[in-house]
Amino acid sequence: MIKDNQKYFNRLHVLVDALVVAGCYSLTWFIRFKTTLGLMLFGHPGEYLPPSQYFVVLLALVPGYLLLYFAFNLYTSKRVQGRRLEFGNIVKANTIGLFLLVMILYFNKQMDFARSVIITFYFINIVVESLVRNLIRVGLRKIRKKGFNLRHILLVGYSRAAEEYIDRIKSNPQWGYVVRGILDDNVERGTMYKGVKVIGRIDNLLVILPENKLDEIAITLGLDEYSKLERIVGLCEKSGVHTKFIPDYNNIIPTKPYTEDLLGLPVVNIRHVPLTNTFNMMVKRAMDLAGSILAIIVFSPVMLFTIIAIKMTSPGPLVFTQERVGLHNKNFHMYKFRSMEVQKPNEEKGCWTVQNDPRVTKVGRVIRKLSIDELPQLFNVLKGDMSLVGPRPERPFFVEKFREEIPRYMVKHQVRPGMTGWAQIHGYRGNTSIRKRIEYDLYYIENWTVGLDIKILFLTIFRGFVNKNAY
Repeated sequence: MIKDNQKYFNRLHVLVDALVVAGCYSLTWFIRFKTTLGLMLFGHPGEYLPPSQYFVVLLALVPGYLLLYFAFNLYTSKRVQGRRLEFGNIVKANTIGLFLLVMILYFNKQMDFARSVIITFYFINIVVESLVRNLIRVGLRKIRKKGFNLRHILLVGYSRAAEEYIDRIKSNPQWGYVVRGILDDNVERGTMYKGVKVIGRIDNLLVILPENKLDEIAITLGLDEYSKLERIVGLCEKSGVHTKFIPDYNNIIPTKPYTEDLLGLPVVNIRHVPLTNTFNMMVKRAMDLAGSILAIIVFSPVMLFTIIAIKMTSPGPLVFTQERVGLHNKNFHMYKFRSMEVQKPNEEKGCWTVQNDPRVTKVGRVIRKLSIDELPQLFNVLKGDMSLVGPRPERPFFVEKFREEIPRYMVKHQVRPGMTGWAQIHGYRGNTSIRKRIEYDLYYIENWTVGLDIKILFLTIFRGFVNKNAY
């Protein structure tokens, strides 16, 4: 049974991490001071500190890093935690550890302590820690394929949530989950879904739970049976078995709902929007101001060349303004370099640009393909109409159309629209699926962090500027 062995595995994992941190630090010291490679890369260290002054740091370094690993959830189950998420948490923990170590050395006036040791340890520890954890992951998966280290689960309630849960378990056998069956009062015993059978009624819990052969109970009741929820939870908790609740309304509640405590009353907000927090808004606005000013300076030669090219090849204004819907459903005028022949407003109001569109000028085709026509929006960012990163804004005509056709479409207007976004770096630009675009926009809105914005800006360089869907 997993519950008998998990605590020992976690303790062993902590011990392994302690050895990794100590080993990587020792290896770094050895490379720096005892090898030709260290001297070639970093030169002579000048005044040597005795080894004892380097290794006494381990007394704080090892427990400090273990605490950081706990803080970044690196000791949670590896069954459903992805490799990229784990690697990201390793990098975050080590980065904070690096800054703390530098600060401690600075305030203790350890000026002769070789900074090259700290920096080299940072990179070596990330690589080795990631390698060790991936080896553990591979080892666990091999063990599970042989029938060991499995987590046995019973589902209570046959519903859409139960089917979706089984779907995910069946498509990810490496998680090591085994669904032993389903209990339900309304579905006939023996009913099967993808090899999982309805084995009885919910009252059978009274017999099954005392046998203590389960690792988890997953409550997957249908919406019309939630009156039974309190009794089922009471039975499960009395037995001591780990219990989780999988709601049958995931099409309404997002994957990360925001829960708040109202004097002991739990309140679930339908959608968690981090950017409604004042501090988060101030941080993002500061990034927008600094980033847009820097980008205007960097791209000013490109913008000047574009202005000259438009002026010489096509009569009409240099900058095209178009009404778009922004934050809180308020309209604003978005700027773009003009890439089309001048049209009457009613002609372009409700039309998408299509491939080989005759309205696009020769210069326009180039600047649209390279997204240069979007650069004037940096001034929209300065004004506060837009952000560097966010959902792309649409024209009022399309907003009115999509709000009726696409569920949750209007949620995107809870944040400032952006020059680039999570949907755009995944290829959803121009004449692509609006529904998929909204899925990516909602993910961004609910999962916003400074790091995610930086990641999107970085990936825009490789995926966002040149776009096959920009006609």
